[in-house]
Amino acid sequence: MEHLKSKRTFRKIFRHALSMPFIYMMIVPLIFLDFLIEIYHRVCFFLYGIDYIKRGDYIKFDRHKLSYLTFLQKIHCTYCSYANGLLRYSSEIAANTEKYWCGIKHKPTDDFVEPKHHKDFAKYDDKEEFEKKYVN
Repeated sequence: MEHLKSKRTFRKIFRHALSMPFIYMMIVPLIFLDFLIEIYHRVCFFLYGIDYIKRGDYIKFDRHKLSYLTFLQKIHCTYCSYANGLLRYSSEIAANTEKYWCGIKHKPTDDFVEPKHHKDFAKYDDKEEFEKKYVN
């Protein structure tokens, strides 16, 4: 029985080690996205008069302070905090841009999960509601 547990542990470690380059190579496009989205956010939101999104509401680093995590686990947690926080932050910037430019809901279907920020958008194919909300 111990032999099977050892074999499963080895397989798990091997799969994790094999996946690490794929996970961590994403840091390059994430940093590039971070740089570009921040330029976009600061320039365009200023020009549109949209309130800035607070970065700290989305990207939070705190799990590395947990004493029970190993050094490697702390690195993984920091990476995940950055990656997931950045994507949520970027998504919120995109959502506010969508609200500004084109607040029209998608055509209702059963296979689409409507984002929360669409709740106040004009209904799909409702010209009158769209013009009331967006045409000045």
